[in-house]
Formats: sequence, C-alpha cells, structure tokens
Amino acid sequence: MILKSIDKFILKEQFLPFVVSLSSIITILITNFIIKNFDRFLGKGLPLSIMIEFVFLNLAWIIALAVPMAVLISTLMAFGKLSSDNSITALRSAGLSYSRIILPSSVFGILLCLCMIMFNNLMLPDMNHKARTLSRDISKKRPDLEFNIGFFTESLPQYGILIESRDLSVKEAPFKYNNIKIFSKEGPTRTVTAESGMVNPFEVDGGIIFHLNNGYIEELSQNDNKNYRIIEFDSYDIFIPINNYSFKRRERSSRGDREMNYFMINNKINKFIDKIDRIERKMSNRKYQSLELTSKSLSNEANDSIAIKDTLKYINYVLDQNSTNLTKSEIRKLKNFRNGLKSDINLINSYKKTINKYRVELHKKFSIPFACIIFILVGAPLGIIVRNNGLSISFTMSLGFFIIYWSFLIGGEELADRNLLSPLIAMWLPNILFMLIGIYMIYFISYSNKRIVFKIYDVLRKD
Repeated sequence: MILKSIDKFILKEQFLPFVVSLSSIITILITNFIIKNFDRFLGKGLPLSIMIEFVFLNLAWIIALAVPMAVLISTLMAFGKLSSDNSITALRSAGLSYSRIILPSSVFGILLCLCMIMFNNLMLPDMNHKARTLSRDISKKRPDLEFNIGFFTESLPQYGILIESRDLSVKEAPFKYNNIKIFSKEGPTRTVTAESGMVNPFEVDGGIIFHLNNGYIEELSQNDNKNYRIIEFDSYDIFIPINNYSFKRRERSSRGDREMNYFMINNKINKFIDKIDRIERKMSNRKYQSLELTSKSLSNEANDSIAIKDTLKYINYVLDQNSTNLTKSEIRKLKNFRNGLKSDINLINSYKKTINKYRVELHKKFSIPFACIIFILVGAPLGIIVRNNGLSISFTMSLGFFIIYWSFLIGGEELADRNLLSPLIAMWLPNILFMLIGIYMIYFISYSNKRIVFKIYDVLRKD
C-alpha cells in the first residue's frame, strides 16, 4: 500500500507538468504554423470553418512532435521538484533505489508510447492526407479578382482587361468602371470597348459577368483577315470564365509516405521488392544473352558466377577492341544489352531508395513514440541532479536535448533516403544513444553522491 501511494504521488507530480508543458508546446507550434500559413488564406474569401479545419488537421503532426518533448520537460520538472524538496532523499532513506523511484514515470512513458504508436498508425496518416488534400484545394482556389486601374489585367486565361478608372462614389460591389476594354486571347481577334460597366465577382460560379453600357465590338475573322466588322451596343453582357474561382473539395486516392499506416507502407514496400525481383530476372536474361553473343564457349555455370558489373566491364572491353569477330548486327545487340543493363541498375537503385524512404517512415512510427520512454530515462536522473522545478530551466534544457535528438533523426533520415545508412539504424540510433546516456546517469546518481554543476543552469536558475 505504501509503495502504491508513493507511485501515485510521483505520477501526480509528473502529470500536471506534463499537461501544462504539452499545452504550451502545442500552443507555440500552432501559433507558429498559423503565422507561416496565414498568407495562404489572404484574399481567398474562404469561410472561417475551412481555416479552422486546416489548422485542426495539421494538429496531428504537432501532437506527434509535442508529446515526447512534453514528457522530457515534465520529467525534469517533476524530479527536479522531488529532489529540491528532499523527497528523493526521504525515499532513498526508506530503502527505495533510484530505479524503483523512476519506475512509475517509466510506466507512464510506456503507456504514452503505446498510445502514440496507435495514434501514429491510425489517426496521423489520415489527418496528414486530409490536410494535404485540403491544402491543395486551398492553393487552387483563385483569390478575389482585382482590377488594377490603368493597367492590363492578364491573370485571366482567355481575356485581357484594361480599365481606365473606377467610380469612387460606389463603395460596395458591384463596382462601376469607366472606359473598359476587353481583349480576347483565344479564337478570333475580338475587342470589346465600353464607356462604363459593372461586375460582381460572386454573380456566377466559375466566372464573372461584365454588364457593359454604350460601346462597340470589333471582330476580325480568324480565317480571313479582310473580314472585319464592328457591332455597336447600348448594353451588353459578357461572361468571362475563371478556373477554380470557387472553392471545391477534391478526393485524392494517392498518398505520400507520411499519409500511410503500417500496413499500407508494408504493401508498398512489397510491391517495390516484386518490381526489383522482376528487373533482376530480366537482367539475368540480358547477361546470358550478351555473354552467349561474345563467349559462346562459356558454360552456364561460368555465366552464373559472373556478376552484372563484371558483365558490363566485359561488354565494354569487347566493344572497345578494334579487332573483333562480331558483325555490325551483333555489336548493335551488344550495345543494346549494355544500355539495358545500365538502365536496369539505375532503376533498381531508384527503387531501393524509394523502399528506404518508406522504411524510414515505418520505423519513425515506432521510434519517435519510443522517445517517451527514453526521455524519462534521461529526464529523471537529470532532474534529480539539477534539483530545480522551474519551467524555464526545464524547457531550456529539454529544448537542447530535443534539438540534438531531432538533428540525429533528420540526419539519419537523409542518409537512409540516400541509401547510405540502414533505415533501422537511422531511426533508432538517437534512441539508443539517449538510452545509454540515461542509463549512465542513473548509474551515476546511484553510486555517486557528486552533483553535476551546470554553468548555464546557474545563470538561468532565476525563475
């Protein structure tokens, strides 16, 4: 019963800082995201609900990023407070080891890790997909059409428009314009000139209608340049289509690597592996055919032992020889085999890079949630050593650790995408390194009474 009470006490000390730090990090990241994407909504005429939906869908990756960092901050704060008010000393006097004291937080980290694994596989891919789809729909939505008075408006696909002035007495749409010229860009040469006119951009879905007064139409036949005519009018309406003027939602079935769950990524990898197998069989046939063409005396066993790269070297050697018994037709076939083998090698390398890209994303779905456990192993002993529960100190130290962790992760991802490092090592190396650091610090506080002094910490200590 006493141990259960102690476990509840430790968890209580960590849970509230976790909620506070998670809320703070999410707020900071959302604010930064909104500031960066604010210009995407300017002049689009989109309803507030679309903006809220866009932010909500992007909240998924923000949560996936914020939870591990919040774990580290809350662990530093919780154990810093327990250490500063001598609760750790009391628990040690009661016979509890540091490992046992950290156990409740470790269980908390394991539960968070499992929850984030489920979140990364079930919710994050779909929300990323919907966010990308909505982002494309927003980007294709044309802004409200604005006419630059005295300048050509060339943004319309079929027409160019020149407006001399606007009636400033009209404050709201539909606005009144004076001395309007509309030039056609497609079809027969056609110019519409009017003394005045009005336009309401929201009058017709997919375009606008100019209501023109007192003007004329000049039209030149496309087939016969001599066929020229002028049509006068008192009032004339002209429809000008504008593609994607209104906001339209589109369904997209294609998904990127960050929009797939575990099973989707596995299926994608298996498809690329099958493609590589088919190409390798085709390369083997090309190798046999090229070797038979140049070395008919070689046995099948000898052909099997020759690698593709050696085959290419041998083909280049044969083609570089001035004296050869091959006919022009055989030389042409040999060059085709060589070019085909080179193309197959490049295609296989491309497929392998793509597979690595998917495997990186596959391991990332587990390695980043696992950081919840790793950051407790690092944060708990570090909090005990530092003996401070201030949010600013904890946030600063956590940010430093998280930048290092994320730098390793991004660097590893880049190396894995280039096929220079195994995706498994690339995505799990930061966790392994930080786990070793955490284990060492637990060992350090368990068998040493020394305290680590942080010069920067002493400067930032005033909370």
